[in-house]
Amino acid sequence: MVAITGANGLLGSFMVTQFHQAGIPVLPLRRNSTSAIPQDLQHLTWRECDITDPVSVINALEGVTTVIHTAARVSFNPRKRNELLEINVTGTKNIVDACLSLSIPKLIHISSIAALGRKKEVRLMDENTHWVENDLNTDYAESKHLAELEVWRGAEEGLSVSVINPTVILAPANWERSSAQLFAYVWNERKFYSNTAINYVDVRDVVQSVLTLYKTNRPGERYIVNAGQIPIKELFEKIAGQFNKKAPRFKVNPVVLYVLALLEETRSRFTGKEPLITRQTAKLARESFEYSNQKATRELGIQFRNLDETLEWCCRHYLRTYTTNK
Repeated sequence: MVAITGANGLLGSFMVTQFHQAGIPVLPLRRNSTSAIPQDLQHLTWRECDITDPVSVINALEGVTTVIHTAARVSFNPRKRNELLEINVTGTKNIVDACLSLSIPKLIHISSIAALGRKKEVRLMDENTHWVENDLNTDYAESKHLAELEVWRGAEEGLSVSVINPTVILAPANWERSSAQLFAYVWNERKFYSNTAINYVDVRDVVQSVLTLYKTNRPGERYIVNAGQIPIKELFEKIAGQFNKKAPRFKVNPVVLYVLALLEETRSRFTGKEPLITRQTAKLARESFEYSNQKATRELGIQFRNLDETLEWCCRHYLRTYTTNK
């Protein structure tokens, strides 16, 4: 039985669907009974698993042989630092401890390229890149790095672990959260873009990477899962073309970007919604990094989808969802 944490999230829901379709017994986990279940997954048996509660985790993982840990909090809001540490670090620690306590043989941990850290002198990252403390690392990046340390600690104590480090995951999902907000940004015809580039991957390729890891068993390995890189301006233009919308057309310099970040953080305090940009992401927008996918391509045999194919698939969903529901 394969347990998937965060199974009602962007990545987790696709993971559950693919494993179920492959005929693999799957146990989807959600935080509590009020957490929404995707309509197409309501026929499955779900368990509650609050990863910040060790007892809840132990109870949820009884009878499981593999855990795929996708549950995480993504935020670049400085006010969410403690929440990031609790969910991403303490939550992962509880998952690792439960696997060890219950003698669950395998853990596949979904991390992030953010966990590798960023260094100005290193522009091309691979699986051998090591974390270095500096001001380019966000609170989110630190939380994912510390979460990985918990996973590797589990490996030292006898747990078979593998780690996936995806770049920005593109998927048809709730565009009020996570990377799906990129599509909402263009749909709402926002005017500004920064001089930066984005590394991206189709959610289906991330799922395929995990499925291959599950079937082949590669303990102690990590894999960067990245389809490519594109300037954010070009990405917005491609999405705008699919939506028949005006693409962001005003490039903002770092000073203006910082001011916009302050305004967004202020708006967030009053609305309770995640800011579109923060001082942390504004700082990152001044830098550009690439991530090698050679190891994943070579060892997992992943053939990454073309960006245009991914965007067409995603935008078709958003057009169907948001034009129908007007």
